Amino acid sequence: MPLVTASQLIDRARAERRGVGAFNVIQVEHAEAFVAAAARAGTGVVLQISQNAAKYHGGLEPIALATLAIARASSAPVVVHLDHAEDRALVSEAIELGMGSVMYDGSALDYEANVEATADVVREAHARGVFVEAELGKVGGKDGVHAPGVRTDPTEAVAFVAATGVDALAVAVGSSHAMTDRTASLDFERIAELRAVVPVPLVLHGSSGVADADLTRAVEEGMTKINISTHLNNTLTRALRTYLEQNPTVVDPRKYLGAGRDAMRDEVVRLLGVLNAA
Repeated sequence: MPLVTASQLIDRARAERRGVGAFNVIQVEHAEAFVAAAARAGTGVVLQISQNAAKYHGGLEPIALATLAIARASSAPVVVHLDHAEDRALVSEAIELGMGSVMYDGSALDYEANVEATADVVREAHARGVFVEAELGKVGGKDGVHAPGVRTDPTEAVAFVAATGVDALAVAVGSSHAMTDRTASLDFERIAELRAVVPVPLVLHGSSGVADADLTRAVEEGMTKINISTHLNNTLTRALRTYLEQNPTVVDPRKYLGAGRDAMRDEVVRLLGVLNAA
C-alpha cells in the first residue's frame, strides 16, 4: 500500500474515537517490526524519526529513506513522521525527502515565539501537502512534568491552533518522556476538556510511562495519536539480552537483532489492541 497522509489516518481515528500508535524508529529493525505489527493487527501506524535519531545516524536522510522504503512496501497504511524537531532546517529536509508529516517543537519558546515559528512551519509544510504537529505545554522528562502548573491550558490551546493552523497538537496532561516504568498519572479531566474545545487531534507524548488501562482511557477521553518509544526500546533490549545469554557463541547480528525485532513486533500488536479497545 502506498504511504498514506497523516490526515487520512489520524483525522479518521479522531472521528471514530480510536487511537493511532506512533512508534519511534531508531534502527531499521524498528521500522520493520512496526510495519509487520500493523499488517498483523490490520490497522495503520505512524513511524516516527526524531531529531535525536537523525543525529545518531549522522543525518536524517539515511534513516528516513530506509523507513520510507519499508513503509511503501507495507500492506497496512503507514505514515512517516518527523518527531520533536526543534531545528527548522531539519523540518525542511524532512519535507524534501518525502516525509508526509512533521512535528515542529517550539514548546521551549515563550508563547508568542512558539506561535510565530510554528505558523511559519505550517505555511511551508501545507504548501507541500504535509501534516504538521506542534506542542503546547511542557511534556518534559525532568522534575515538574506531573505538576498541574505545566499542563496545557484549553483556552490557550484553542487560540494556538487558530493562530498557527496546525493539524495536530501535543498536549501536557501528566505524561513524561523516557519513563522506564509505567506509573504516569494522566489528568483525564484535562484530556476531556481539551478534546471538547480543540478542533484538531490531540497527541499524547511520553506514553511509555502510561499503563495499558490508562492508555485505553486516554483514547476514550479524547487522545488520538499515542507516541510510544522507550517502552519498545526496553522490549528490544530485554530480547537481545535474553538471546545473547542463551546463545553466547552467536556472532551474527541478524540472529539477535531478529529476535529483538520479533519481540517489538509482538508488543506493538498488543499495544495496537490496547489503543483501539475504546
